[in-house]
Amino acid sequence: MERPQPFYNVSWMRKRDLHILTSHIFTYTGDARFSVLHPEPSDDWDLKVDYVQPRDAGVYECQINTEPKINMAVVLNVEAAAATIWGSQDVYVKKGSTISLTCSVNVHSSPPSSASVLWYHGNSVVDFDSPRGGISLETEKTEGGTTSKLLVTKAALADSGNYTCVPNNAHPASVSVHVLNGEHPAAMQTSNRAASYLLTSQLSCPLLTYLLSSLTCR
Repeated sequence: MERPQPFYNVSWMRKRDLHILTSHIFTYTGDARFSVLHPEPSDDWDLKVDYVQPRDAGVYECQINTEPKINMAVVLNVEAAAATIWGSQDVYVKKGSTISLTCSVNVHSSPPSSASVLWYHGNSVVDFDSPRGGISLETEKTEGGTTSKLLVTKAALADSGNYTCVPNNAHPASVSVHVLNGEHPAAMQTSNRAASYLLTSQLSCPLLTYLLSSLTCR
């Protein structure tokens, strides 16, 4: 007769205060933001932390009650939710060309839509239905968050000024656009130059973001 497989219990513990947060499918904390996910029939045990706060940063340990005990430590880094506009803070374009501004937000909006990120020109929201025409917006979900691209075609002198990307769940970012009436090669810069920067912390576990994080134990 085949012997039954032993039952192994999986727990998640917060190292800073040695608090057992979850054990098996049960939660042992009064903080409702913490829960455990165990999709059947997988061997994954995910510690889910909703609405992550800076105080949640630190080391978490997944433990399995084998003999000897198996444990795995995972570091949760929490960073501020913020927007970043690619390229220089001063963008120079020629009159009649296209202003292209790309804003990356290091948190997800669900679902990603034009309403999740607003663009301001000066103190006014950019009006995509204005008689001027030629203004469009593309917003999409990326692995690291949300990306919003503003395009203003046939740039006029009146299109100069401060442009601000304002997400509905993160700090805004601004650039100054200068529309030049004539050739100024020394001052010209591309408005869509790629920038390299960290969007979110990459761990050996799934991606952790400021608004929703999962720590995975397998």
